[in-house]
Amino acid sequence: MTARIPPVLRPEHPSARSLAELVRMFDLETIGAVDSVEITGVTLSTSDLHPGDLYVGMPGAHSHGASYAAKAREGGAVAIVTDKAGATLAADAGLPIVLVESPRTALGEISAWVYRTNEYPPLLLGTTGTNGKTSTSYLIEGILKQLGLVSGLSSTAERHIGDLTVVSRLTTPEASEMHALLARMRESEVRAVAIEVSAQALSRNRVDGLMFDVVGFTNLSHDHLDDYADMDEYFQAKVALFQPDRAKRGVVSLDSPYGRRVVEQSHIPVTTISATPDQSAEWNVRIDEENAAYTAFTLTGPEGRALSTRVPLIGWHMAANGALAIVMLVEAGFELEAIGQALEDFGGIDAYLPGRTERVSGDRGPSVFVDFGHSPDAFLNTLAAVRTFTPGKVIMVFGADGDRDATKRHEMARVASEGSDILVITDHHPRFEDPTSIRATLVEGAHLAEHQAELHEVSPPEKAIRVAVSLAGEGDSILWAGPGHQDYRDIRGERTPYSARDEARNALREAGWA
Repeated sequence: MTARIPPVLRPEHPSARSLAELVRMFDLETIGAVDSVEITGVTLSTSDLHPGDLYVGMPGAHSHGASYAAKAREGGAVAIVTDKAGATLAADAGLPIVLVESPRTALGEISAWVYRTNEYPPLLLGTTGTNGKTSTSYLIEGILKQLGLVSGLSSTAERHIGDLTVVSRLTTPEASEMHALLARMRESEVRAVAIEVSAQALSRNRVDGLMFDVVGFTNLSHDHLDDYADMDEYFQAKVALFQPDRAKRGVVSLDSPYGRRVVEQSHIPVTTISATPDQSAEWNVRIDEENAAYTAFTLTGPEGRALSTRVPLIGWHMAANGALAIVMLVEAGFELEAIGQALEDFGGIDAYLPGRTERVSGDRGPSVFVDFGHSPDAFLNTLAAVRTFTPGKVIMVFGADGDRDATKRHEMARVASEGSDILVITDHHPRFEDPTSIRATLVEGAHLAEHQAELHEVSPPEKAIRVAVSLAGEGDSILWAGPGHQDYRDIRGERTPYSARDEARNALREAGWA
């Protein structure tokens, strides 16, 4: 069985735009008559076509999107945007063709024009970094709601339009999907949107056509070196968000060494924040209390301004994300005092973050947390947080993605072994890789640890979590890292329905824990 691909959210009442006007606006060449053509949407995929769409055919890894022009016409496309190579492939489809040098580069601006997202846009708040993007985005959204605003969210886990929730396809959707989403949000009178911005989104033009009011930087650590040649190239992809063509203002965390580099290379006004003691920043975070339900902190800033609150998450790093969210909103024009009052009314930041150190256990037995962490730095911080309030053993379950950055696998496993008492290595998304080989690499990495946890290699993950629960007792904690919010496993291209949260709960019940 294959999991259903989440839908693309579009405006329910799109307004037609003249193709001829689009051509004049962007001074584009055409093949065929465009004067009487009206367009109501933009898409890259024939599977997402709506009647009246402008179909964008771009070159891909295995084929050119323009080769599907006839199928696009059958689905209701009224015109095609493509490059010269694509125009040749689409010539027999019988649709007017608009020529651009690079369809991907043109997609954002064209989508913004078609969906009118550059006319009276909502407040846009974008967060980038290796870890913490999703958490910060959810926390921003939570505070916006507490302030009484109709809000929107685009994250790795979900898209939100007010109370409507849809599971995400990509961390940051393609530019055509992003502008369609914002147009749908406008229909729902959304006033502010929190957007998670990945490095790939910036490199691949997915946020083109957007102007962020405030952007935030969480941290940078080893990840995505399957997409980028080295850490410097990965960093340069991130810092592109802090330029005048992308954003108006920025907030930069100095809790990783790359924070200072972002400040140095930013060409927009930025303010700094840190949860690291003795770090020189304009805003500072002090951890006041940590337990299994929340982390309390105090944020202090310029002119003696201060706010004490808490996040419903574990770990200093989650408090740092909450503080970053607050300062981003201050930079966007909200008064710190108003934010403080709104948070006080709710007993802290009121937000639910699916699969981010999410506790799925009951009041009896071991504490079990499901987390989306999939980098060495994420493991380090989350294991330390779990250790803080665990009187007994810390047990970790994890696997590594197949067909993704393999250079971090040894370090992930080493950190996992260092931070746990018992380590269960299992499978995650093997994709087209051999899961046995992935596990073998992780076992090698675990043996590199100075402190080596008791090691178990267990496949598949359904069995692995049951082994972990069998090894745990009252006062122990289990951290299952990797699957988080995801509701599938990718096995040889098949999205097989799967829930780590449900498996963990079932394992606890079977072991006799309510």
